[in-house]
Amino acid sequence: MKNLAKIGVRFALPFLAILLSVLVYYQIPDNGKQKVMNHPYYLYFIYILGIVLLIEILLGFFWNKVKEHVYEKAPLITGFIVFLAFLNFVTTKTLWLPILYFPSLDRIVGLLVEQRMFLLQNILSSFQLLIVGFLYGAIVGFLTGLALGYNKKVGYWLNPITKVIGPIPTTAWIPLALSIFPTTYGANVFLIAFAVWFPVTLMTSSGIQGISNVNFEVARTLGASTRYQILHIAIPAAMPSIFLGVFYGTVSSFATLMAVEMNGNSSGIGWYICWQKSVMMYDGVYAGLILIALICSLTLTVLFRLRDHVLVWQKGVIKW
Repeated sequence: MKNLAKIGVRFALPFLAILLSVLVYYQIPDNGKQKVMNHPYYLYFIYILGIVLLIEILLGFFWNKVKEHVYEKAPLITGFIVFLAFLNFVTTKTLWLPILYFPSLDRIVGLLVEQRMFLLQNILSSFQLLIVGFLYGAIVGFLTGLALGYNKKVGYWLNPITKVIGPIPTTAWIPLALSIFPTTYGANVFLIAFAVWFPVTLMTSSGIQGISNVNFEVARTLGASTRYQILHIAIPAAMPSIFLGVFYGTVSSFATLMAVEMNGNSSGIGWYICWQKSVMMYDGVYAGLILIALICSLTLTVLFRLRDHVLVWQKGVIKW
């Protein structure tokens, strides 16, 4: 009975937090300084979160895995809802923070809803730029790392160059890139590619250099060609390090994307954040930051799932 009561209380915590949020929203008077929205968008978001959680709890009666997931995440979700309730209290019920820089949650969520199509266009624009730059950087970085790690003669000449230009912050290349490339788009692609190139190169070469020479010697003794050694020994053995390089490159590419889009672009999430800041609309700034955080987190989650699928023997070694 005690265990059942404990489980019931744990499942009830998020809904108690939602009730607290509603009471704070309606029972405590507003400060009168925040812009009044047409709908209580913040509460709509909380209600949707509660509905999704309730559906998961009902599904838990049929699938234990879902039940265990909800049981584990219930306190975290409760804390998140309580944090939002506190944030709503501070921004809409008090004057503790400057209204200009700290808009209400209704304004932020409402902007995400009301400008969803415009935001979607900017997200697609950012993704197009990001994917092109990422692919260039990842491919060139992989080939460079492969050459550095496998061929000592190539490594003798390329390694010093890589060590000199690789650690230079990507943003330091912005003035030069804008001068060399005929278009801003080309310069931005180069900068994102550069941000991805160095970590992929470094981790790929390190992974290959960490392979025991015995593996290559045995392969050569059995008559394996250079191509066979690269495809069947070097690359598979270095794959964990290659994925690490891709992860580091992904994070760097997002940081670079924000920097380049704030520097002469006419679309994209980075441009949107910069534009909203210039017109003193900080609800748009926070909305853009939320979108960037969600997109980056989703991208890394997909990459980790891909890694676990490819590197089955290392599944769960690195968690996200």
